[in-house]
Formats: sequence, structure tokens, C-alpha cells
Amino acid sequence: MPNIISLDQKTKRTKVSQFELDNEIVFNYFDRLSSDQRDEAFFRAIYIGVLALMEDRLSAFLAKTQNELGTQLESLKMIFEMKKEIFFKTAVKGMIAEDDIANYLNSYFLDKKLRDKAELTGTEAGVISGNKTGDIVCSVDGDEKKRVAIEIKFDKSMKLGDISDKDIFTKKQDTAWSQLIEASANRGTQVAIIVFDRSLVDGSILKFTDSVGFISGVGFVVVVDSQKGDYSNLVVAYNLARDIVLHAKQLDLDDKVLTMLCKRMIRDIDMLLGIRQLVVQNIETSQEIMARVQKSLLLMEFNQEYLSKFLKDGKLSQTDLLAFYSGEDVKAKYSAIQPEIDSLLSSN
Repeated sequence: MPNIISLDQKTKRTKVSQFELDNEIVFNYFDRLSSDQRDEAFFRAIYIGVLALMEDRLSAFLAKTQNELGTQLESLKMIFEMKKEIFFKTAVKGMIAEDDIANYLNSYFLDKKLRDKAELTGTEAGVISGNKTGDIVCSVDGDEKKRVAIEIKFDKSMKLGDISDKDIFTKKQDTAWSQLIEASANRGTQVAIIVFDRSLVDGSILKFTDSVGFISGVGFVVVVDSQKGDYSNLVVAYNLARDIVLHAKQLDLDDKVLTMLCKRMIRDIDMLLGIRQLVVQNIETSQEIMARVQKSLLLMEFNQEYLSKFLKDGKLSQTDLLAFYSGEDVKAKYSAIQPEIDSLLSSN
């Protein structure tokens, strides 16, 4: 059988004689193209294939498998699609991301000659009983007392959760705010970082930041591109967090925490003003008014308790901040009296 390929040494041109190829992958690819597109696509395929064969890693892979070219390319395609499918399965992508990010950070520390160390902690309970929030903990400069918690959340359903928008009486739902506070409290760290992937992130996060954002008194929000292996935004956030841990001094009165307390109280005052408007608009809304008045009274009592504690001590612990953010205590108090309110109103 004569050779299909011949070379013209003078003109440096490659000649291909007429031939047929029995390969379903190749046929399906060209079948999707119009007849006037096929020649250009054929030449591109040859050029790209030659470049691929010149690349050592792919050449080694093809040599090991000892099979025809079409099968190897299909294998590569299947591997890529399988990795992509595994990544987007919720139960798996988190573990993959945690390993990748921990390895990335440790490589970064080694490259920069830092004594920092990133350890996976997502499978272990922390300070809070049964709580595993805080997937990675980084010890700074070799000091176990100076630490940064990192929570990985490749989850499109998780919202930012600004405290000024939070309704304590709705069903509890994890947010970036709550996870940052919880990670710090659970891992006993001074600073926390939460990491989202660009392909799996809620719009409220991207509206806040598409790279690195900082929530005063709470922590850092970071968006990375794990599919491209781009964790540069995480490095920026980590270095900022690292500086805070190494150099920040504890103030007698933390104005950032005070801002958070006041932000919640201002929102609750607005709720009280809204009650007056409800009364004017419609007397039939008495049940809603009664419920909202009771909620507001409980909230003011709840907020006053933490404000008094803050003014007395000059600070709130991460555990206190978590309890203040979640508001589980005040929610429980309201749940206990809600049947009484409903009964009173239904009897009138």
C-alpha cells in the first residue's frame, strides 16, 4: 500500500493522496459543518494535531495507550467531561476545592518562604459542638494562636446576607455574613475568609464584589476562578487577613462592631415606623400589627442586651457576634408567645 503522506523537500509542502478514514468521531465532527467549511476545518485539525503531538505530555500519553489517534482524543475528551461533571456535583466539588485551595496556599507559602501553614479542618468539629464550619485554618508565621479561617462555598444559592436586610423571624439560612462569623467563632480565629467560585455564585455576591470584598468587623469575601486554576484573588485577601492578624491591636471600643450593632437597631426603628403606617392604612391588619409590635419589642430588648454587653466590655467575642447575627434566642421567644397572640386576635 503506497504512503498517504509525501513531502516536497524543495517547496517544503506536505502532500496527502486520496484516502478514506473510518472514524465515527471525525465523521460526526465534519457532518456538522457545511461543505464550504470542511476544507479549512480539516487543515486546522491537522495543524492542531501536529502541535499536540509535539507536546511531550500528550505524546507520552498517546504512546502509553498504544491505540489509534481517534481513540486517544476521545479518551481525553471523556476525561475532561468527567472532571467537569464531578466538579459540578455539590457533594464532591466542595472537597475538590478544599484540597486544591489548601495545596495552592501551601505552595504559595513555600514559594514566598513564609512559615504559614494551611490545614484542612472541614471534617472536624470546632469550638461549637458538632459544627464543622471553617474548611481550612491557616496558622500565621508558625504561631498557632494567630490564625485565619477559610470557608469554601461553591454554592450558587448562598446570598450575601447583609445584616441590614436580615429578617430574624424567617427560616434560618446560611449566608456569606453568617458563615464568616460562624467560621471565626467555630475555629477561634481572628479573621475569616469565605471563597466563592465565579461559575457557582449568587448575584448578590457579585454585586458586592467580583474579586475581593471586605465586610467591616466580619471578614473577607473572595471570588476565584477554579476552572482556570486562578486563585490570585484569594492570595490578595489572605495577605490582607494575615496583616490584620499580625499587626492589628485590640481597641477599647471597636467602632466596626458598634457600626454593626447600630445598623441592626436603625433597621428595627424603621420597622416600628412602618407599624404606624400600617395602622393608618387599614385597621384590618391588626394581627400583623400586633405581631410586628411584639417582634419589635423583643428585638429592642435583644439588641439592648448586646449593646449593654458591648459598652461594658468594649468588645464582643466571635461567639457573641454569631449569636447576635443569627438571633436564635429572640426567635425562640417569639415562637413561644405567637400562639397566644393568634388566639387573642381570633377570639375578637
